[in-house]
Amino acid sequence: MCPLALAQAHETRDKLMASHPELAEEGAIEIVVIKTTGDKILSQPLADIGGKGLFTKEIDEALINGDIDIAVHSMKDVPTYLPEKTILPCNLKREDVRDAFISLSASSLAELPAGSVVGTASLRRKSQILHRYPSLKVEDNFRGNVQTRLRKLNEGVVQATLLALAGLRRLSMTENVTSTLSIDEMLPAVAQGAIGIACRSDDEKMANYLASLNHEETRLAVSCERAFLETLDGSCRTPIAGYASKDKDCNCIFKGLVASPDGTRVLETSRKGSYHFEDMVSMGKDAGKELLSRAGPGFFDS
Repeated sequence: MCPLALAQAHETRDKLMASHPELAEEGAIEIVVIKTTGDKILSQPLADIGGKGLFTKEIDEALINGDIDIAVHSMKDVPTYLPEKTILPCNLKREDVRDAFISLSASSLAELPAGSVVGTASLRRKSQILHRYPSLKVEDNFRGNVQTRLRKLNEGVVQATLLALAGLRRLSMTENVTSTLSIDEMLPAVAQGAIGIACRSDDEKMANYLASLNHEETRLAVSCERAFLETLDGSCRTPIAGYASKDKDCNCIFKGLVASPDGTRVLETSRKGSYHFEDMVSMGKDAGKELLSRAGPGFFDS
């Protein structure tokens, strides 16, 4: 079981127990560990074994079959469509969305010598790294849980890696962070740092429990970003990044990006509007349509 997935399940359990005294009783909540295809097949790039949904399929099936009552997901692993008979009424408060740079020999990407190898399984990270630092090399089948990737780094398989800061914080492993990349230097994955909790669409009791944990600002931001992703028909084969946030005037600021896998072309856009569901979803869709038209046919094939 991925330690991060377990940490997220425990965080959800603790919040449920704190909000509902009856769930704090002994045995009221059981955590069920489900190994997904994405956890099992570590030898190939995600894009080659089916892309999105690899970390949710088995969990969704257990939910629909009634083996579990709620499913805890990293929102960035959740496909833009939900399986029939399920709803996702809850996002927990989002963690830090930024990416962490981790290296034993340099303090930032800019400091890595030419030819240095950066390990990442993310095409989004790969394309943005190569766009800014074309002299670097990217090992793009750098998979496994956080612990595995840090071990490979220590063994010298790569000179650096990037990991979501949110995951390192949830695992209490931030002592490994060399530096944190700004949003401008590395735009995050859609829904990075957000946890989503699903239940069956006919299970009113669970839906009510989950509604009490929902962090609405996070839910709206994630909805905006996922509308952008869905418009672009994003998959693990497509470098896409998107981030919606609230500014000091309580408006929504959205930044979106698509890139060619080799990083030679990066297209960016942004939107500003009111922090309300309909407006934010339409901003995400609109930004996606703009980048689709600017990219043109064949853009993602390079």
